[in-house]
Amino acid sequence: MITRIIENAHVVTVTGEEYPGGHIVIEGDRITSVGSGPAPETDGAERIDGTGCLATPGLVNTHHHLYQWASQGLAKDNTLFEWLVTLYRPWSKMDAEVVAGAASAGLGWLAKTGCTTASDLHYVFPKGRGDLFDAEIQAAAELGVRFHPCRGSMDRGQSQGGLPPDEVVEDLDTILAETEAAIDRYHDDSFSSMLRIAVAPCSPFSVSRDLLVRSAELARAKGVRLHTHLCETLDEEEHCLEQFGMSPVDYMETLGWLGDDVWYAHAVHLQDADIKKMADTGTGAAHCPSSNARLGAGIARVADMMAAGVPVGLGVDGAASAEMVSLAGEVKQAMYMQRARYGPTALTARQALELGTLGGAKVLGRQDEIGSLEPGKLADIALWRVDGFYAAVDDPVVAFAYGQTPPLARLLVGGRTVVEDDELVTVPQDEVGRRGAEAHRRLMKLAEEVL
Repeated sequence: MITRIIENAHVVTVTGEEYPGGHIVIEGDRITSVGSGPAPETDGAERIDGTGCLATPGLVNTHHHLYQWASQGLAKDNTLFEWLVTLYRPWSKMDAEVVAGAASAGLGWLAKTGCTTASDLHYVFPKGRGDLFDAEIQAAAELGVRFHPCRGSMDRGQSQGGLPPDEVVEDLDTILAETEAAIDRYHDDSFSSMLRIAVAPCSPFSVSRDLLVRSAELARAKGVRLHTHLCETLDEEEHCLEQFGMSPVDYMETLGWLGDDVWYAHAVHLQDADIKKMADTGTGAAHCPSSNARLGAGIARVADMMAAGVPVGLGVDGAASAEMVSLAGEVKQAMYMQRARYGPTALTARQALELGTLGGAKVLGRQDEIGSLEPGKLADIALWRVDGFYAAVDDPVVAFAYGQTPPLARLLVGGRTVVEDDELVTVPQDEVGRRGAEAHRRLMKLAEEVL
């Protein structure tokens, strides 16, 4: 078992303790010691000099659409519904090769911005285009990041009053069979798992009531989590009131979609009663501030949710609704957006960092394993350079959270180095970038007949 020691860093545990000039001892994939001053002498240990660095838990991304890396820069000035209607057309032509390249680039970019655990909701499965779900799983395994892919689905096309075109939806029986097969094939619930599956019907305006009910039954029978988009825009609320006669959260409550095994993406337009229901049931939220801003969807009530006790984490959302957004950048964006809405005390730098780490771990049900730097937890650690230009700020957490994200000196996932000196090391960084560009070109070529 390899021992690694990070020393001389400003260590932020996120649970409250901070150690200027502190150390972290790692045995294999676990943290065994965190404290102030030099680490105990250990023969044969690999020593990582953290001088000038801030050590934080690895960031946790709670919502994404990796395939969208291949469709960046389109529908640039549209609302969510307009954006979706435009992009469903090229997405209907994507294949496993597109998804593989997009996922590789998207996950590589996340890792370069401090992410050690990433969730992804893949919900478009064109027929005869290969195994799209497996393609992104293999990309995550190659890069070496912890992965929570959500087997998404849509069964309510335009002919049934839904938003997506009929050619990108699946039938109920196929969805349930494929979702169960994905859980049986991939899901690993062990403590140090690198791969866990969630069940994720896309949204109330693209799936049937039956699919939501049956998906919840399936997830709970299999012991996996549930995820969907909810309350992202006022258009969605109007749709739910018109179609179902109730608000989105009330509708989901009638279907069994409240609970500590459920998290909603966005949750922008919540009433006080919605926040209370989520807090009382432990239902989580994935806050995606840049995507919400890009699409003009609004500013989520994150400060109110946190005060009420709702589990809240951060997400970058799809690369096509928040181009090239970094997860570390969302820490700042979340903080600034709350301040824009509520004032400068709405969210501190340390609270924003907690959203991106322990908050995300709670949303994914992994707070006992990741999200803070404590003995017994997995060694998912980000080491940020806060020297040089950043040294003009005395507080390294403020230096990290405000302004431009500092360079990443080291990223460890389970004690294994994934990024070093701001460069991917598990997969050649230039190759990963090329894959993303090629995925975009391939998708645009495949989509020529519908664009």
